Amino acid sequence: MALKHESTAPYQSVQHALRVLDLVSRRGTGVTEAELSRETGLPGARLAPLLRMLRREGYVAQLTDAAYVTGDSLNRLAAAHGRDQALRDTLQQTLDRLRDQLGAAIYVSRYIDGEVRVTQCADGPLTPAVHEWVDFRKSAHASAIGKSLLGQLDLNGRRDHLDRHPAARLTSRTITNELVLLNRLDAQPATVPVLDLQEYAVGTVCAAVPLTAGSSAGALGLSLPVEHAHRLREAAETLNREAAPVLLSLTL
Repeated sequence: MALKHESTAPYQSVQHALRVLDLVSRRGTGVTEAELSRETGLPGARLAPLLRMLRREGYVAQLTDAAYVTGDSLNRLAAAHGRDQALRDTLQQTLDRLRDQLGAAIYVSRYIDGEVRVTQCADGPLTPAVHEWVDFRKSAHASAIGKSLLGQLDLNGRRDHLDRHPAARLTSRTITNELVLLNRLDAQPATVPVLDLQEYAVGTVCAAVPLTAGSSAGALGLSLPVEHAHRLREAAETLNREAAPVLLSLTL
């Protein structure tokens, strides 16, 4: 399986964040914002919001003299013992924050060994997760996260998936024609969220954005009950803007 490589805003933000974290990690006694700007080449207008995000997620901390050092989240991820749990905990905190910010259930999905897998979720009494009435592995053609993952594969990868999991009709809105589906996936801009308007389940609308980390396809998604469909596009755009911390956790 090969991935399509297209530049997205979250990916660019993560590349910038990695440069900042590398420099902060190498300067154990701290590095100022001016020094970071000079040595990374990032202008202040781009660096300032990036540092706010890194502080919020616990990747950097600011000393009383305004210098930046590594934060608790980064230190836990750097430790050999318990790294996997630290990653899950850090990622879950980010997903919980997004759930509360957007008022929607939030999901992280990965394409692993040719299958769609939802690896983490943040839901709650007021933001229930979508009912998995059809196995997500068999319904990538209909779900927002599934279409986002398929969109990151090359044509052969998409066809292989659809050969193994034919596009069955789940609702009256489901796309079942393979050629139509492949054309839709090919025309989907990498920077625009994928939407599911009751294609997977009647009564639920969803959105997803790509989380491509190296050779691994991933997606960050949300779901809302259909009575909140008027909020979907705005929530999806916010999800897209806020995807960088999630992608950063998966990249580190």
